[in-house]
Amino acid sequence: MLSAQFEAVGAVFVGSPERRVGEPGDPAVYFRTEFEACPDLLGATLRITALGTVEPYLNGARVGDEILAPGWTSYRHRLLVRSHDLTATVRTGKNTFGAIVGDGWAVGRLGFEEITRSRIYADRPALLSLIELRYPDRTEYVASGERFRCGQGSVRANSLYDGVTIDSTLEPAGWNEPGFDDRTWHEAEPVDWDMTTLAEATAEPIRRVEELPPRKIWKSPAGTTVVDFGQNLPGWVRLHLDGPRGTSVSVRHAEVLVDGVPDYTTLRTAEATDRYVLAGNGPEEFEPRFTYHGFRYAEIDGLPGDLQPEDVRAVVVHSDMTRTGWLETSNDLLNRLHENVVWSMRGNFVGIPTDCPQRDERLGWTGDINAFAPTATYLYDVRGVLMSWLDDLALEQKDFGFVPYVVPDVQPGHDTPTALWSDVAVRLPWQLYWDYGDEEILRRCYDSMATFTRSVVPLLDPTGLWTTGFQFGDWLDPSTPMDRPGQSKADRYLVATAFFHQTACEMACAADVLDRADDVAYFTEVADRVRTGFRAEYVSSSGRVTGECATAYALAIRFGLLDAGQLSRAGARLADIVRRDGYRISTGFAGTPHVAHALTVTGHTEDAYRLLLQTRAPSFLDPVVRGATTIWERWDAILPDGTVNPSGMTSLNHYALGSVANWMHTVIGGVRATSPGYRTMRIAPRPGGGLTHARTAHDTVHGRVSVEWEHEDDTMTVRVTIPDATTAVVALPEHPDRAEHAVGAGRHVWTYTLTTALDLLTLDSPVERLAAHEEVLASVSGILRDHLPPHLDVEQLLRRSMALPLSVLLNELPGVTDHMRRELTVTIECNNTSSERPLLP
Repeated sequence: MLSAQFEAVGAVFVGSPERRVGEPGDPAVYFRTEFEACPDLLGATLRITALGTVEPYLNGARVGDEILAPGWTSYRHRLLVRSHDLTATVRTGKNTFGAIVGDGWAVGRLGFEEITRSRIYADRPALLSLIELRYPDRTEYVASGERFRCGQGSVRANSLYDGVTIDSTLEPAGWNEPGFDDRTWHEAEPVDWDMTTLAEATAEPIRRVEELPPRKIWKSPAGTTVVDFGQNLPGWVRLHLDGPRGTSVSVRHAEVLVDGVPDYTTLRTAEATDRYVLAGNGPEEFEPRFTYHGFRYAEIDGLPGDLQPEDVRAVVVHSDMTRTGWLETSNDLLNRLHENVVWSMRGNFVGIPTDCPQRDERLGWTGDINAFAPTATYLYDVRGVLMSWLDDLALEQKDFGFVPYVVPDVQPGHDTPTALWSDVAVRLPWQLYWDYGDEEILRRCYDSMATFTRSVVPLLDPTGLWTTGFQFGDWLDPSTPMDRPGQSKADRYLVATAFFHQTACEMACAADVLDRADDVAYFTEVADRVRTGFRAEYVSSSGRVTGECATAYALAIRFGLLDAGQLSRAGARLADIVRRDGYRISTGFAGTPHVAHALTVTGHTEDAYRLLLQTRAPSFLDPVVRGATTIWERWDAILPDGTVNPSGMTSLNHYALGSVANWMHTVIGGVRATSPGYRTMRIAPRPGGGLTHARTAHDTVHGRVSVEWEHEDDTMTVRVTIPDATTAVVALPEHPDRAEHAVGAGRHVWTYTLTTALDLLTLDSPVERLAAHEEVLASVSGILRDHLPPHLDVEQLLRRSMALPLSVLLNELPGVTDHMRRELTVTIECNNTSSERPLLP
């Protein structure tokens, strides 16, 4: 065991007596010790962890490039240890090992509102380290213990939520180098901790992964300097400064401007403010540590002079995962939507999958990653981060007897199973197995998966329905009251029962992969019972679903709860509902990942495109046309007047509703695995929405699969690359013969002629042509009413202008903006997928 390696040489956790009764946010603890190394050293390795977050140093130089180490796990079960090779940096003779330990997740405050707590895991920061010095005839150790001394330095306060204060005038010069006089420092004292919790780190470290220059710098009315980095991101601001000793500079982070100034509503109680006191010895650099923020804007106060663009950078920080998925189309708004999804994922993979990076929360909510998992596995290699997180989930599930709503669990009292949140114990391992094809994923998670599924079975009523206990339902459906986000149109127990049917099906599939025949039979019987109960309670013989809302139909279609004869009727009804809602969003966390897929599988891809391309709120593109650079938590996070939704639960960087990107990958791009790990695939892009080309690529465990298609005049070209050791069936879009081709590894190209050239609807089309399409006219009229002065009679105006191109008419109207023109362009062009038209746009 890892613990035995530390215990064998007497390594113990050590802390400072000064922090014994300290408070979260107090100064970070500085540790140091000196040791000798002989000339015949063969190798040296540092093994290190902390209660808090640690920065190690050797002879004055930073060890490694990991930040916020050891990351956040369920510390009472697993505290991660990293190893660093010191061979090239250990000197013959005297050496000094040093470390700074901040509060981090172990000591700092976590949670939000009335459940915010501090020191959940430990009452003070503590260090555990072991340096192994290997010689030809022996091994020597430098272990953390009483020979370590500890003191304080420039890090005067540190908090993940509130930021850091660094006073460079208080930094003890040379504290982490040989010869420093540490007689005024204290002897470190042992800190009690269960050493059996030590575990090897397997997930990618959190690192600085990118830097962004400022897009704009200006002075606020209050005299502060405001910097716009053009992107909502996770990380911090780095400054180059030059000013008198004692000058204090503060940097406060914000996601949004309201009336041209930073607004901090989305932070709730998180201060998100870093402070720096200059040493005054010439040019110096300020870069925070032991914290991170979610922000696009920085408000800087106290600068000793004007800020120059070259003196400020946003440092992007997250788990250093490998990018594996890309998508680009001919529609710039869709491209920005996809980039927003990517950035929201980056902002919420800081050690664990979180809900948001900016406010006093940043918790591992199970429902968010459950909804987003199919998108996450396409965009990045998430095995390291998510398998580590699932290890914590299983341990806390075993400890508490239930799957917590957040992992690691810092919210006591949430102890009832709930659909889409708790069932992540089953659905996430299955998604990971499907994408990576590794049976070990299922073996490692199987006990947790089966335990959860079995725990729900006794909660079912005699007919197989899940109709008791708390449920989140279709969380944040846009129709929900601001203060009751779970009060959605879809019945919460319909949602729960539908999700549990899918969970039981996936559980049976997992059991089959692992040759557990008895479990296959048991979980199949459970799924059949739930399906029968669902159909009896919620579905008519003709295929109508109780509640008559998009989420109810989408789940029934996607989760296989309907007979083949009911499927067509249900799909048609879902399309009717989506049209009735004006192609505006009517779904929340439960329905949004599935509604576009449900439309496509029932033959209504054109309606799915119109849903995706709608720009009028609530919609996927409304935030995009309003300048969003990440996915919002709620559809109305920013109100029409530009102010922040005052609900108290408003983040501008949540990835859950970005789950629509999975439809973009599999339908616009056309890439879908038909066996685990993409060993076999179906390549079937479905062009629409006025798109003239699209390309996607995904790095599977076998190599890269890529798909490109482009349409020009009456010609379609499709290019597909298939990796080694895989095969694919390629369904050519809009081919006159509905051609499909079985192909192996390599690059394949098809070019063919469509039977009819298309006359596209555009902003330059005459109003008369637009009016021939009832849905187009309704959408155009609605946009004009939204934007033009209220005294204008829009319908009469259009009737009088039938011969004019709409673009010419707009030139004659007051109040027309570029935003309005873009909204009209997208709305009109997405109607080129109308079922009346036989071919592609």
